[in-house]
Amino acid sequence: MKIIVTGSLGNISKPLTKLLVENGHAVTVISSDPGKAAAIEALGASAAVGSIADVPFLVQAFTGADAVYAMIPLSYTDADPGSYMRRMAANYVQALQQAAVPRVVAMSGWAADLIQGENVEGVFSELTGASLTILRPASFYSNFYQSMDLIRGKGLLGKFLTLRYSGIWALLTGKTGLLMGNYGGNDRTVFVSPVDIADAVAEELLLRPDRTTIRYVGSEEMTCNEAASIIGTAIGKPWLKWILLSDKQMLQGLKMAKLPDKLAEMLVNMQATMHSGKTLENFHRNHPRMGKVKLADFAKEFAYVYQQNK
Repeated sequence: MKIIVTGSLGNISKPLTKLLVENGHAVTVISSDPGKAAAIEALGASAAVGSIADVPFLVQAFTGADAVYAMIPLSYTDADPGSYMRRMAANYVQALQQAAVPRVVAMSGWAADLIQGENVEGVFSELTGASLTILRPASFYSNFYQSMDLIRGKGLLGKFLTLRYSGIWALLTGKTGLLMGNYGGNDRTVFVSPVDIADAVAEELLLRPDRTTIRYVGSEEMTCNEAASIIGTAIGKPWLKWILLSDKQMLQGLKMAKLPDKLAEMLVNMQATMHSGKTLENFHRNHPRMGKVKLADFAKEFAYVYQQNK
């Protein structure tokens, strides 16, 4: 099959490209970075350099394809991320329609149908003449990398947070570092490996359901504190815990980190939905099979990166 993979060499697209090439498919990877072309070609795929904001480019890239994996990267700079995501989804739909692509797997999220600003599924549902599957992966293991500074607990901020949430004894004994969010503590959630998502995408690209389908993807379910313990133990911080903040505290923290207001609000709403348990309810209702990569496996990779970047 001739398959188009969007997302450059990201956490999902890179293992997906490797898998598809190994299985004998002709793969073209779309990237906005010309510097990635050589690495894409080294995987045995072709590179198409351009932007998903450019509909004529997408039409050209999609023409003749048997299937397309469509993902929209999160923008940390756009003032209105919801509007940005809907525009990019509309670009995809227009290009897929014009190129008459018969099979589409579109990336969404497991809270997308519960968070209005994040939901682009309605835009993709306007696609006609194609077999469409919406993928709803749970919380990515790779998100832990974004919390590495918090986990380290270094500097004045690290000491302040340790003192506030773990107490003076933890500070005096050097037991610094934590995870935090407006979901956390003993909240149960599902985590997922990008490798397991790539496997799911690869499976779906070869199918041709006669109606729109939705597939949830997860690797392991546990509480946030259990996850913190696994990550912490792997890096020599078995005391690591996941602090549950209020929505207000989380929003203030994201704004202090200079995130655009609407992006900060969207992230807080998403985490609040996870804290409510609604995402987990939907996940269980769909009875997805769990992937093969467990958090303890990822923790080894995380520990290597953590130690290399001290």
